[in-house]
Amino acid sequence: MWPSQVELARAGLRVAVFDRQQPGQEASWASAGILSPAPESPGMIVMVPLGKASLALYPKFVAEVEEISGKSTGFRPKGTLEALFSHDTKAELSTIIALHHGLGLRAEALRAEDARELEPALSEEAEAAALRPDEASVDNRALMAAILEAAQHSGAQIFSGNGAKAIWREKNRCAGLILQNEKVEAQWTIIAAGCFSAAIEGVAPYAPVRPAKGQMAALRADELKIDRVLWSEKIYLVPRNDGRIVAGATVEYAGFDKRTTAGGIEKILSAAIELAPGLANARIEETWAGLRPDSPDHLPILGPTDIDGLLMATGHFRSGILLTPITARLVREWITEQRVTVDWDRFSPMRFQAEKAGATKKMPA
Repeated sequence: MWPSQVELARAGLRVAVFDRQQPGQEASWASAGILSPAPESPGMIVMVPLGKASLALYPKFVAEVEEISGKSTGFRPKGTLEALFSHDTKAELSTIIALHHGLGLRAEALRAEDARELEPALSEEAEAAALRPDEASVDNRALMAAILEAAQHSGAQIFSGNGAKAIWREKNRCAGLILQNEKVEAQWTIIAAGCFSAAIEGVAPYAPVRPAKGQMAALRADELKIDRVLWSEKIYLVPRNDGRIVAGATVEYAGFDKRTTAGGIEKILSAAIELAPGLANARIEETWAGLRPDSPDHLPILGPTDIDGLLMATGHFRSGILLTPITARLVREWITEQRVTVDWDRFSPMRFQAEKAGATKKMPA
């Protein structure tokens, strides 16, 4: 993950990045850039402390990246408005607010008319809303361009079009990477290849990630103003500083296929118009699909392995942009200090080894 290279280079280490293509062109390029630590399912609750810690780092993180790179990241700390359309909104809203407060996340219940006063584009069909004021968004493409520039300014060397084929293993130590035509020696090797991580020989036992396709669309409606991220159970709308509104996203398990489909885009557009009817007249400026790195339990894969010198930083699924600053900090702390300031044990790459061993023990003789 790119910010790790910035932090490590600024800590005085010699850093090299090897990418099979131009850096920053996969999931980080395709994201919506929502910065929300709120869990999308019960299984994601364990990730909330990590998400909160990363969100707290964001203002300083983007300020430093922008200062070093001289580029804007499109950071918008304006919150999220979650709209509810069900007939039992009172109970649903109460549950949402209680869950957020129980997790230490700020959330405020709003009547529909108060929500529309904040965001006039919101549908008249919305029955109520929850305001999550601490959340934010970032222009992920601008962020990646700024991080790449900052990494190079900080001394990191970038090698495009030269991806890793395998880890270079000598007994129980990772000595570096095996590239297409050479070996590169390193004291520490960090695997941060997103959904392609498991394709690197020797990595799959620690990072059994698969691609989760997400289709998206960028809209422009000159007469429509949206300040905050708008969210419903079907869609999210993310305003950009350039006036575009990003709408997404589907979750599909279709291998490494990044094609957009009529059905996928229709689903996005109909849900977007339901949430903000004024988008019916919006121009469609772009459609695309990206491949998120999804782990078997949908949780990040972070930390050292049982091979000395080998770390994983992948499997961030739908939270890669949110978890960017904390991932960078934890990797840098482990490499330079052999300790971390935020507990990452739950996300250890060794959990898959433990699960495999447990499954083997349960097999009948």
